[in-house]
Parts: sequence; structure tokens; C-alpha cells
Amino acid sequence: MDISVIIVNYNSKDKLSECLSSLDECDWSELSYEIIVVENNSQDDLGELVRSHKKTKLIKSDKNLGMGGGNNLGISHSSGNYLLITNPDIIFRVDTVLKMYKYIIDNSEAVIVGPQLLNPDGSLQYSCAQFPSIFLPLFRRTAIGRFFPGFNEKYFMKGLNYTETQVVDWLLGACLMLRRGELFESGKLFDERYFMYFEDVDLGKRVSQINKKCVYLPSAKVIHDHKRQSARLSWYKAIFLDQLAKEHLRSWWKYFNKWGFK
Repeated sequence: MDISVIIVNYNSKDKLSECLSSLDECDWSELSYEIIVVENNSQDDLGELVRSHKKTKLIKSDKNLGMGGGNNLGISHSSGNYLLITNPDIIFRVDTVLKMYKYIIDNSEAVIVGPQLLNPDGSLQYSCAQFPSIFLPLFRRTAIGRFFPGFNEKYFMKGLNYTETQVVDWLLGACLMLRRGELFESGKLFDERYFMYFEDVDLGKRVSQINKKCVYLPSAKVIHDHKRQSARLSWYKAIFLDQLAKEHLRSWWKYFNKWGFK
């Protein structure tokens, strides 16, 4: 098997339907592939939807394993030499998968390859970033960040030429292609200490530790119909009321405990 596509679903049935339809229309150019959908114990009934799409199978989890755990479950049921980890809110262009696959095949130093992410209106999403500093939540989640706009601009590499192929610290985990086994730890790709958030930062950090590359490939493009769920409330309310914001902060703390407070 050449490529295994892994999609973790949590109450995203409508977007998942669009994602699967776009994958059906992709140019696979005689590549062998499979699509594995993990239903992460949400309220969605996906049986009929999955059966309506070719080469797609459904794995049901009896509990919410989080983003990393859900993907690890899907990967454990897969057989592709290359993994395409994608969110259900991604819509692929016809040539996206093939371009990513050809690049990672031809460039052995590239461990992770990510496409250009676009909003539904065609505008650019910033999907490349530097490794975070310990002050990240202070600047991103409090009013202090308004007085230091350069911090977020630097963190999200907004000065980067997003029309050129680039090596970056890490890539937003909405859509990534990787080789099977290269970043695996104890048989798993994702560190399940992170329930949600920072899994992609952690992957980038692990790539840096083996002196390989995360590559941003803008010739491959996807639509990412995304809303930042962890920023629904103002910071002083979110810390006490918003579970996703709490998970973001927990993951931030776990990341620095793992890699050091630098």
C-alpha cells in the first residue's frame, strides 16, 4: 500500500463528507491507497457516509482519544508506506496528494510535508511557525499581545514568502504527509500526552532532533474551513470556562515539560 489517509472525526460529519468527496476526485495516478476514518466517540453516525466512498473504512473508538490518540488508532489499522494525516475540514484539489507524495518520495531529508492552506474565500492561512517560547500564552491569550504585535507575526512567520517551498520549524497539523515509522515512538506517531493541541509542534521538534526537515509545499493546496475553537471566549473567561482553552494551556505546559523551558 502506498498511502494511508487518516481522518479523525468528532462531530464533523458535514465537513467530513466534503473532505471524502474531494479525496475521491484526487489524481491518485495508479497509487494504491486507503482512507481510514476514526469516529472518535462523538454523536455522528458515519456508517452510510463511509460506505458511499470508495476505499474508505470506518474505525469506531469507544471513547474520545483526542487528536493524537485518534490518529494513532487509525494508523494502527493502516498499511500504507506513507501517511496522510488530515482533518475533516480539509478540501483537496485534484493534484494535491500526488504533489505531496512526489515531493516526499524525491526528497529523503523531508520527513513531514505540508500543503498551502487556504481559507474558503481563497485567502492564505498562516500554517508555518517557529518553535514557541515559554511566553506564548501570555502574548496570544492576554491583552498584552496587543502591545507586541511583532511577537505573533514572528511566531507565525508572517514575513515568510508563502509562495515558495520552505523548510520551517513546524507545520499546522491540519494536513501532513509523513513516512511510516520515521517519527514513531513506541510504535506510535503522536505523543498521546497531548489530548489536543501541540501534537504538531511536538512532531516538528522531533524532526529537528534527527536533523531532518519539515517542508512547506505551496504548489500543493487545500481549503481549510477552520475556526479557532480555543479562542471563542476572551482570555480571562476562557481559562475558567472553556474546556478547549484549558486543553491548549495543558498541552503548552506538557510541551515545555518535555522539551525544556527555553
